[in-house]
Amino acid sequence: MSRPTSLERSSDEARRRTKIVATVGPACQDAPTLRAMIAAGMDVARLSLAHATLDDTLQRLQLIRSVAESEGAVVGVLADLPGPKVRTSPFPPDGVHLADGSVVELAPADGDDTSNERRIAVDLPAVLENLEPGDRVALGDGAIELVVHDVDGRRALAGVVASGWAQGRPGVILPAGRLAAASPTDVDLRLLRALAGAEVDAVAVSFVRSPSDITRARDALDEAGPMLVAKIETQEAVDSLEEVIAVADGVMVARGDLGIRCALEDVPHYQKRIIRTGVAYGRPVITATQMLESMVRAPEPTRAEVSDIANAVFDGTSALMLSAETAIGHDPVNAVRTMGRVAERAEREFDYLTWGRNLGRQQTVEAHRAPAPVRITAAISAAAWRAATDADVVAIIACTNSGDTARAISRFRPTMPVVAATPSMRTVRQLAMAWGVTPIPTGHHGTTDDIVWFAVQATAAAGYVRSGELVAVLVGSPTDPEPATDTLRLVRVR
Repeated sequence: MSRPTSLERSSDEARRRTKIVATVGPACQDAPTLRAMIAAGMDVARLSLAHATLDDTLQRLQLIRSVAESEGAVVGVLADLPGPKVRTSPFPPDGVHLADGSVVELAPADGDDTSNERRIAVDLPAVLENLEPGDRVALGDGAIELVVHDVDGRRALAGVVASGWAQGRPGVILPAGRLAAASPTDVDLRLLRALAGAEVDAVAVSFVRSPSDITRARDALDEAGPMLVAKIETQEAVDSLEEVIAVADGVMVARGDLGIRCALEDVPHYQKRIIRTGVAYGRPVITATQMLESMVRAPEPTRAEVSDIANAVFDGTSALMLSAETAIGHDPVNAVRTMGRVAERAEREFDYLTWGRNLGRQQTVEAHRAPAPVRITAAISAAAWRAATDADVVAIIACTNSGDTARAISRFRPTMPVVAATPSMRTVRQLAMAWGVTPIPTGHHGTTDDIVWFAVQATAAAGYVRSGELVAVLVGSPTDPEPATDTLRLVRVR
């Protein structure tokens, strides 16, 4: 991995700490574009299985890994399960405009069917049988709206009452109560097992409604499977937010479907609540959907989009996500670069000390529900933040196998760099979505003293600290049967 020299460190310390997740699709599934996206600031590549086959997804995974390795970069890979969402068959590559007043046919998809401005093929035909005249059906994130005029068996005629540009495979949003399929679906679970076998770093579970949805997904995995990211896009998930986050490894504020299934005016408030709760539990939080939507076609974002990104940073989000902007947009590299520039500027205004103090006063996990190792790690990481702040250390080094130690200290949003020293390359990649964490690979060591010594030396060799500087080191016992971060040391770099 390429690392800054000690002479370069002064400028590197001001680098962006909020991570960027960029969706890989037709517009960027080639090595030169991916290479440029990594250089522009992509930390995590997202692969959406709602818009690609498993084979295509696995090919993209290998390409991303190959390009990242050739660039000496750490790039995590997040695969997004399709869930029970109904989608259209693909529209033409350049999309079509569905004009106000036009009439379209909603019909069952048949094999390699496609959609156009006259006929929209639906990939779950059974739902068409439940439509009735007068029903409103929306596409995508609700920007395009249709009203059903007539239903004939499994086909329906509908008029366009809110025009828009249809591209890719947009979701089909039906009247409430017409589709109640569980998540994850059987197809999701088969995909999850295949993705785990390919060692993908994280998997997003769509349309989570309760903690049991995440538990069901985890039960389908081996112990060392990918991180499971709960997509919060239903009212049920919001209502059981803490319980869902407690069993998930990460969380996504999926604002598109959330804004359709909940009152639109509630979405900004839910966003703040989801971010605050996820960070308090030490889970990375991804804020997603329409962050730079205009840049699918335009070279610059709207001023509202710039404010949206900045406000997500102020909310404390761990990562920001690009969807169509990079998957099918006209300039994916510019979208990544723009998001990075806006986020970095917003970070200069973030009130880190107040955030850390407020988080330190919260009861982040309920004592009677959390196992002892979790409580110990939470307590030691809180003490580490206070000690690092009071002692004015130049960096915090988190020695970690799973990444939990680094995520625990990251939730305090410390002002100094956080370096995660880990012997696991999967953990290195998984920490690509953790706020402010720079992972570096180290060897396996048998004692706490050795773990601390070699972590500090690796951090110094990578150029993050210099001889004579003070660092805070978090570590647990490598022989403890119940791993916990139970040791904090302030170390003078030699």
